[in-house]
Amino acid sequence: MKPLRVLIVDDSAVARRTLAEVLGSDPAIEIMGTAADPFIAAARIREEVPDVIVLDVEMPRMDGITFLRKIMEQRPIPVVICSSLTEHGAETTLRALEYGAVEIVTKPRLGTQEFLRESREVLCEAVKGACKARLHGYRAVEPALTADAVLARPSSLAMVETTEKVVLIGASTGGTEALKVLLERMPPDAPGMLIVQHMPEKFTAAFAQRLDGLCAVSVKEAANGDTVLRGQALVAPGNRHMLLKRSGARYFVEVRDGPLVCRHRPSVDVLFRSGSRYAGRNAVGVLMTGMGNDGAHGLLEMKQAGARTIAQDEASSVVFGMPGEAIKLGAADKVLPLGAIGGAILEACQ
Repeated sequence: MKPLRVLIVDDSAVARRTLAEVLGSDPAIEIMGTAADPFIAAARIREEVPDVIVLDVEMPRMDGITFLRKIMEQRPIPVVICSSLTEHGAETTLRALEYGAVEIVTKPRLGTQEFLRESREVLCEAVKGACKARLHGYRAVEPALTADAVLARPSSLAMVETTEKVVLIGASTGGTEALKVLLERMPPDAPGMLIVQHMPEKFTAAFAQRLDGLCAVSVKEAANGDTVLRGQALVAPGNRHMLLKRSGARYFVEVRDGPLVCRHRPSVDVLFRSGSRYAGRNAVGVLMTGMGNDGAHGLLEMKQAGARTIAQDEASSVVFGMPGEAIKLGAADKVLPLGAIGGAILEACQ
């Protein structure tokens, strides 16, 4: 199979060089070229169309968001937004997902070997996922760490039941807009929800705030120790794992560091495993659109613990990797289009 051809658009020469080195280290990716601004990039695209564009947001002459909109209007190409790790401008960057960008990733920076290794995994996976979002396919990836790296398998079934239900949701590529559709349909007294959306650090707070202004339920970025409440959705912070815990009848979340699991932090598998341990049949697991297989094994563990499980169908998924892998494992009780998932959650929690 031919390598994916990538065009890097960033006004920083250091950033262009770093991105080219990181992406070029993957044999499945070929750097087609680099451009210092969107006008140079447009000229390159007229000569040769890349498979994926890696795009900065703040650039001279034309900002990345404007360039993205022009691409999607004139000649749609999968775009991965590569942004600096700052809270300033996070809301603007998130708008890129509404305009057609497939993914947001953190711009690699010079640092420890561990950081550069993780940056390579995340960035290369995002580029491959962007291409798959266009082609609607899935390609197996190299082995990665499982949820065992963060939380050991339970030695027995979940603790004795409480009467309160909790909903655990995982999503990745295409998930920001899918979660918006889902949460907008949930009533203000919906069961407590925990959400892992693969997204860089600093952006999850802005993402949660955006959803909070659109939905009847309240939405916030989770903090360590937050109680799971009816009418509230907690979004895992970027670059931190989120686990469901329980003390008596009270559910709460633990936010912690840890290695990448299935190439992600936060990981859906980690959340789902904690749900199987501490909620069991009182939980509902939902796995939505996304590249790769994060969450597939965790959803199976939830089902085996007695939870109700739902996977998004292929027709309504931007990328059918994560839910598709869960379905192959027999982890999903129901396979539903996006528009039907909210109703199924409420029915399962009755």
